[in-house]
Amino acid sequence: MLNIVVLAAGKGKRMHSHLPKVLHKLAGRPLLQHVLDTARALKPSKLCVVYNHGVSAGHEQLGSAGLIWVKQEPQLGTGHALKKALPYLDKSGVTLVLYGDVPLITAGTLKRMLKPDRLTIMTAELDDAAGYGRIVRDDYGNISRIVEHKDASQSEREIREVNTGIMAIPNSRVQNWLGRLGNKNAQREYYLTDIVALAIKDGVKVSAVQPEHFWETLGVNSKSQLAQLERLYQRERAKQLLERGVTVADPERIDIRGELICGADVDIDIGCVFEGVVELGNKVKVGAHCVLKNVKIAAGTELLPYCVIDSAQIGRDCRVGPYSRIRPGTVLENGVHIGNFVEVKNSRIGNRSKANHLSYIGDATVGKDVNIGAGTITCNYDGANKLRTVIEDGVFIGSDTQLVAPVTVRKGATIGAGTTLTEDAPAGELTLSRVKQVSIRGWKRPVKKSK
Repeated sequence: MLNIVVLAAGKGKRMHSHLPKVLHKLAGRPLLQHVLDTARALKPSKLCVVYNHGVSAGHEQLGSAGLIWVKQEPQLGTGHALKKALPYLDKSGVTLVLYGDVPLITAGTLKRMLKPDRLTIMTAELDDAAGYGRIVRDDYGNISRIVEHKDASQSEREIREVNTGIMAIPNSRVQNWLGRLGNKNAQREYYLTDIVALAIKDGVKVSAVQPEHFWETLGVNSKSQLAQLERLYQRERAKQLLERGVTVADPERIDIRGELICGADVDIDIGCVFEGVVELGNKVKVGAHCVLKNVKIAAGTELLPYCVIDSAQIGRDCRVGPYSRIRPGTVLENGVHIGNFVEVKNSRIGNRSKANHLSYIGDATVGKDVNIGAGTITCNYDGANKLRTVIEDGVFIGSDTQLVAPVTVRKGATIGAGTTLTEDAPAGELTLSRVKQVSIRGWKRPVKKSK
């Protein structure tokens, strides 16, 4: 059996925020969410989060299904935190202790720690070990104890091998060891690391595992460290894309805040942000500074710079942008052109149709081979309800047209520029509405009066 306990009760004073530290976001997800996702990959029999009152606000957003939440109050150290979780854990197997502010640990590294016949701790070699507990070894290289930085002597502070805090404890021993912890230290807390000395005293083997990558054990204690981990995380994601053949213009200027799925020969320019699940088909090009959230884009489509696309589907060989906004519920079929400063919301636009300039298309069904002129607006809201506009195949809509929904423009119709359409337009005919043009003879502009 595998218990996993995530310690997430730290106050995070150095974050200088009312938001609990473990709820600050890395790549669009709370730090604690990263840890829980990794924990779930190990398929534990019990998954427990030890928290303080501030983290309770995150229960719903983190997905409480299968989680055991244990409140630690007062907060008397890591040993005390694990002791609070003991009543909820299985009595056989291993208990793996993780930390809610160490988000990049991988399941592959953790799997190497799960040995029920010993105490396994994760260590790392750091050039600057300030603030970390040091691993003290005997003359034979065996771990003898862990000393916290605040309690370490000058010679102990020169040790570069540090304790990451992550450990796997045999369940047959955990209750006994926690019951023997003391708090005679600078912080007057019950340190979980003190069980190392207890294990050695009881003749239990203590072994160390080091991570596959140095960054797996990096924690967050400040906004500066959070920013450093964000860039490190994004750099690793960019590296993975490059290894799969994706062209990434600058690995230092990309942000992936979810899942990005790419086909062959995808090209991503600088400054792009991907949120939720984004799928890019073969030969898709994403221009600079685009923001895509929950989007599926078919092969051969090009997004020009500064597009914002949310919860939409875009077909093959489309061209979108620059400066286009595609809002939720939109489907662009194949060969569609959506141009600069065009907004599309909850609409379906058929094959080869175009809206190239300065238009709003909302709650509309647009057929194939339609041309929508500059400045066209679908007036879809009557102040209380959203109403639908239907534009059938082959329609030409002149510039500066307002389509007052509900209204239908029949197949092959032409709408003259400047029209306000309030009734259905018949198929194959020109429809327009204009005020008679008048010129007033002898009219003069007002002249500004002198003061």
